[in-house]
Amino acid sequence: MKNENSDSKPRPRWKQWLIERLDLSTQSRDELMEELQRINKKNILSDDAINMMQGVVNFSSLQVQDVMIPRSQVQFIHHDDDFATILKLIAETEHSRYPVVADNREDLIGILLAKDLLRYIGREAEFVIDDIIRPSLIVPETQPLSRLLAEFRNNRAHMAIVIDEYAGIAGLVTFEDVLEQIVGDIDDEHDDEEDDDPNIVQQESGRYLVSGITPIEELNELVGIALDDEDADTVAGLMINHLGKIPRTGDEAVIGSLIFKVLQGDSRRIDQIEVWVNKPAAASLGSD
Repeated sequence: MKNENSDSKPRPRWKQWLIERLDLSTQSRDELMEELQRINKKNILSDDAINMMQGVVNFSSLQVQDVMIPRSQVQFIHHDDDFATILKLIAETEHSRYPVVADNREDLIGILLAKDLLRYIGREAEFVIDDIIRPSLIVPETQPLSRLLAEFRNNRAHMAIVIDEYAGIAGLVTFEDVLEQIVGDIDDEHDDEEDDDPNIVQQESGRYLVSGITPIEELNELVGIALDDEDADTVAGLMINHLGKIPRTGDEAVIGSLIFKVLQGDSRRIDQIEVWVNKPAAASLGSD
């Protein structure tokens, strides 16, 4: 008699390892996120591994509209643009793919790949844009990211045009935008140009806009305080350690004589924080 378990395969070692360390009694996505944070604090896995696991958990709840580039920031090529105009736009923006629209910017015609222009270098007079326009993948803004990822793979596409409920162009989304929700930011050679942006910007109100990656010592020096940087190196890390979790957008924390409020971030990281002096706390410190 054949053993009914003989066809079952042994559980992969990585899966068994996770089962032994994760609390499988979690009942919700938020509880699972908290459990991953607990693992992270105990240094059971690397930060990168935890971030990717959190990205996978969060991925299932995201829609295209959560990660797309809005229409106002999209660089369009018009169908009637000549070769020189298109080449100038590509030189200025340095993207690899562009949506091509009619003059009214409402009718999508297709996608143009910058590399396809190379064949016309030196013979610009032969340029016919219709010869190199490629079909575009079109997706609704409410489509789940998991489904979009499958469509990217099935169609071997790297860009999709996003439409709203009225079939108008709402923006675009790239394969990289989707992948970053799992693996984190993917820097390319053009992202280095943003490195000169200051970590801290003082507002007219006296408040500060602070990047999450700002070193604590940099904030200390600018504001003239002495926040503890023993357990964290960055302002984002300081907030996470203080609250015991990754705060959501809008969450606040009072640390020393300062108030910290998350302006931009997601379930894996804090991108921008607003910081201002907690006047009651500052007054009490001054009275000492």
